[in-house]
Order: sequence, then structure tokens, then C-alpha cells
Amino acid sequence: MEFKLWLEFEEVDPNNWDVENEFANIHVTLSDGRDYGINVWTYKFLETSLKHDMESGENLKGLYQIPPDLFVKELTRDCIERTISELLEKGDLENILNPTVINNKK
Repeated sequence: MEFKLWLEFEEVDPNNWDVENEFANIHVTLSDGRDYGINVWTYKFLETSLKHDMESGENLKGLYQIPPDLFVKELTRDCIERTISELLEKGDLENILNPTVINNKK
């Protein structure tokens, strides 16, 4: 299925992202008009978030984390495009990911 990607890390300070230890928002727009807003974390950023919470006391000192919509190995266009393509082959993103990823506000 054809789709367009908007990647926060390309739009906001594109040369200053840690591709392996960061998070970002992305937008996926399908050719049929469906639009998704997806919060993406790298695997390594989960560790960073836990460490931050243990030190700051947030989320009961890291006892829990509210997860993003999607985890990926790295924040690169290639990784995100391949991931979204694979997920779309499996079905609708709102059924595979958290149902709140679809943007019904038009």
C-alpha cells in the first residue's frame, strides 16, 4: 500500500538526533486518506527513559512505563519506511498498533 511519511527527526533539527537512543513522532498518510500519528521510541530509549524515572522518581521510580505506539531499532527513514510497509502488509495500523494512532480529526 502506498503511503507518505512525515518524520519529526527530519523536520526538527535533522542533524542533531541520536538515531539509536531517541524518540519521535511520525505521521503516516495512506493513499485512501487515512492518517496516523504514531509515537516511536528506539529500543535504547526505553532504557534511557527507565533510568531517568529511577533518578527523578517519576512513574514510581521506574516501576512502570507508559509505552509508545511503536518501538524500532533506529530512527531513520529507511527503518521507519520498512517497518510501516511490513505492518501494512499485515493489516490496518489501527488494528496492529494502539487504536489511538488513527487521526480522525479532519
